[in-house]
Amino acid sequence: MSGLVKPLPALYVVYVLRSTVRPGSIYIGSTPNPPRRLKQHNGEAKGGAVRTSRDTLRPWEMIVLVSGFPSSTAALKFEWALNNPHLTLHIPKEERITVATQRKRNGMPRRKPHSLKSVIPNVHLLTSVSSFSRWPLNVHFFSQDAHKVWKDWSETRETAVATSPTILTDFGPSAGDASTTPWGIHALALDYSPMKEYIEKAHNVTSFERQGQCIHCSKEMQPEQGLYAMCPNDGCEAMGHIDCWSKHALAGDEPGAIIPTSCKCPACSGEIRWGDMMKELSLRTRGTKEVEKLLRKKKRAKKDS
Repeated sequence: MSGLVKPLPALYVVYVLRSTVRPGSIYIGSTPNPPRRLKQHNGEAKGGAVRTSRDTLRPWEMIVLVSGFPSSTAALKFEWALNNPHLTLHIPKEERITVATQRKRNGMPRRKPHSLKSVIPNVHLLTSVSSFSRWPLNVHFFSQDAHKVWKDWSETRETAVATSPTILTDFGPSAGDASTTPWGIHALALDYSPMKEYIEKAHNVTSFERQGQCIHCSKEMQPEQGLYAMCPNDGCEAMGHIDCWSKHALAGDEPGAIIPTSCKCPACSGEIRWGDMMKELSLRTRGTKEVEKLLRKKKRAKKDS
């Protein structure tokens, strides 16, 4: 039950790991902290997995991440499906890319070992099925060859689904570049700092009870008497009842949809990803300590007398 009162996580990813010694060796896992997890897999910190502990495979590198999961449970479901694309019910049998051709000793179907050309298409497939496509997922590529597999596979699909994930690439500095700027998993924000301005905007409005009228139904929003979501776009403070936002977003969505994916703000006409708005709302209503920590102003260092 404790998980119900926590805000949506700042970051939780499903990652694809590849051996730099034997590039054909692939491992799939999930974590809220990719840099720490990579150290564990490479034996630089306690933890890791037995399958990645062989010195003949180390060091490993993270070449692909999928982020944007609304909870650790959601990430674990995606991880299991990606590890077992021949079994998961999230993929209809007629759409499966990976099929079992043998059976294990216990009688369960056995898939072929993971490869880049099987894992990447399965990431593409899973992010497009109804179970996962309505989440605000991002696919990060830190390897050019992995990104090429994605692009090549995408070109074989007839059309892109309306809720395709956001694709992000970071291949690091070019050869000969002496820059020390962090890149790849080391450039990822592990906390809520990318949302700081948005969080501060909503915090200020609610703290001073300036909610005003709902942007949708025009009814007065009484402080602390309902769930009020705010537009995340810069300079816009449009706020409304959560159910009003939902009806507005679903009005232009596909028939039968229950969870919105995106909408346009009636005030600023800017695009809104539903997941971004829900993350801020969950943090504001469930993460008081996290908000205080994020908005706490650093004390200035005392000048030498």
